[in-house]
Parts: sequence; C-alpha cells; structure tokens
Amino acid sequence: MDEDGAVYHGDFCLENGLAGEALTILSANPKNFYQAISDTAAMPRLDLWGKLFVPDGAGPLPVVIVVPGSLGFQSHHLSHAATITDAGIAACAVDPFGPRGVVSTVDNQIQYSFAASAWDVLATAEVLATRPEIDASRIGAQGHSRGGSAVLSAASVHLAAAANAPKLVGVYAAYPWCGHQFLNPSVGSTQVRAIIGDLDDWCSPTQVQAHIQAIRVAGGDASVRIVGGAHHSFDRTTPLEHIPDAAVAPAAPTVYIADDGAFILPTSDQPDPALVDLDGFLYAAKAGFATRGAHIAGTPDLAPFFVEDMTTFWTAVMSRSTA
Repeated sequence: MDEDGAVYHGDFCLENGLAGEALTILSANPKNFYQAISDTAAMPRLDLWGKLFVPDGAGPLPVVIVVPGSLGFQSHHLSHAATITDAGIAACAVDPFGPRGVVSTVDNQIQYSFAASAWDVLATAEVLATRPEIDASRIGAQGHSRGGSAVLSAASVHLAAAANAPKLVGVYAAYPWCGHQFLNPSVGSTQVRAIIGDLDDWCSPTQVQAHIQAIRVAGGDASVRIVGGAHHSFDRTTPLEHIPDAAVAPAAPTVYIADDGAFILPTSDQPDPALVDLDGFLYAAKAGFATRGAHIAGTPDLAPFFVEDMTTFWTAVMSRSTA
C-alpha cells in the first residue's frame, strides 16, 4: 500500500484491531530459476519487509504468508489477513515492492524475476520457523495474481530444496499466472488450492487447470475452483475496472522449467540456463500473444464466496495432524 514501506515498518493494525510486528527478512534477487536452484551463492541478497500479526491464543500457532500481486498490497489483502487471524491463524504480510524500489509491475513484469517472487516466500518461511510463537510445521502461503505464481513455485520440491526452507504445509493461489511450470511439478506433502474466475483476462483459467492437474498426476494433493462470472481479483468489492496499461498474454503457451531451474521455451525442447523471464515474454510478443489492457475487480456477491473458500481451505489445512 505504501512504496516506502510504512505499512511494514510503521504503526499499523488490521481492521480487527490486531497490531503487527515489523520484520526484516533476508531474501534474494535471483535472475532466473536456474540461479535460484543451481547457482544459489551467486544471487544478490535483499532485505525484504514484512509484518507479522499473531492472534491471541495458546501457541505455537500456524501462520499464513500473504503475498500481493502486481499492484502491491491493497486493502482487500489486509482484510484477508484479518480474516485469517480471526480463525486463530497468524498472518505475515510481505512487501516485495518497497525494498526493490518498485511501485507496480502491471505494465512491466521483469522489474524483478518470478524466481525472486518465489524466493521471497521461502525466505519468509525460514524466518517464521525460528519464531517461538509460530509452529514451524504449519507454515502456509497465500498469493494473489503474481503472488499466486510465487506461492505455486515456492511449493516446488526443487526450489524448496535449494532454499533449504521449511516445507510449506499448504499454498492458496488466487487467480495465479501459470505461465511458468516445472516439468516435474512435484510439491511433496504441500496441499495446493487454486481459484480463478472464468472471465479472467489477465491469467488463463485453462493454464491454471493444467498446472493443478499436473501436480495431481505427480502425486500432489491439489484442487482448483473455477468461479463462474468472475474477473481477475474478484475478491475485491470494488466495481469492475479496465486497466489499459496491463501487459498480458493469457493465451501464450507455457514456459517449462527443468529440475535445475533452466527455462525451456515453447518452441524448444532444450533447457537453457541463460534464459530469463524476458525471453519468454519476448517469445509471446513476437508470436502475437501479447496484448494491452485487462479487467480487474468483481461484484459484491463474489467477494464473500472467495473469503469462504479461502477460510475453508486454511482451516482444514492448519488443523491437519503434524505428528
């Protein structure tokens, strides 16, 4: 919500009155997934900002990391954090933009890599696991749009092993961009849930379905809900809005990721460690898939549906036995 990080380092309470503690999290800026997985020592390091909200109750408590999308943290994300804490689960809001000097990635998604987005999630989980009030075996992550991509990638056994981070017990991917997918999409024991509207013109519902099905085929516990009549970010209560500067390519083919993190362009079967996010986006543009403009927000009756689905997921995941 605030590019200088005031939400994360100043005084701030959720709408339920719960005050948070500012965190500084050592994360990184890998240039691509190959560097994150196979050349980890070369990654430039970065201090990420976060805010931890811990509800009253006997600890240690489960926690959900909340990751925003291309517009950064918005009021509805913080409302979700309040709902999560009302359920007796801690919430940690992370700001991927402020420390990187980014205001929005709506019209330019390569200001930092999607691998960096995923690394932020795992770096946050590593810090939370050291907290006495947090149950290290029950750390989950919820991401919206680009943040949804981040939590799905963070669930990958390949990336989690490279980060040496605690295994996420669950990830909730809200209208995620699934243009990057691991060839081997194994997530181990992490429970995965994706939700997206059938009218989404930022991200492809079909690509999300394919991603979730691939995780299932690989043995993962994964599910997806397609919401009829819903646009991107339908958990907002604001009227439907057209964002003319949005750079999107929802019909572009998937760029796959080898186990070592190397990208495989849609027109190739060879992993290339030198490829970065830009290469995939340039392919989409040259092939005619890139476009400008997309819709955002929803209707009042869809936002409560999202909250119900989100709450049901996290209540079930965090109540599972950790023995």
